[in-house]
Amino acid sequence: MAYYALLYEAGDNFVERRTPFREEHLKMARAAHQRGELVLAGALGDPVNRALLVFRGDSPDAARAFAQNDPYVRNGLVKRWEVSPWKVVVGGDAEPVAAAARGDR
Repeated sequence: MAYYALLYEAGDNFVERRTPFREEHLKMARAAHQRGELVLAGALGDPVNRALLVFRGDSPDAARAFAQNDPYVRNGLVKRWEVSPWKVVVGGDAEPVAAAARGDR
């Protein structure tokens, strides 16, 4: 299993514009969390201008499918999104770091 970061870049007036779509978005997020796909999710910035959703799985497919079906994306509230593999090295299911990479000798 690997982690995948879904990053959203929000459009102008995101907080105001999200209201009609928020419950559907949160319902999708809760369902993905219950299935074990979505680990953590939340908005970034003050005021909110980005969001980070962390998925866990064998491929980035769940993260991509979430974005493609998210009402925030479908209704133009998200200007840009991307899914990127996230190599966790501390916490969670961290990948072992070789002694040489840590500076141990």
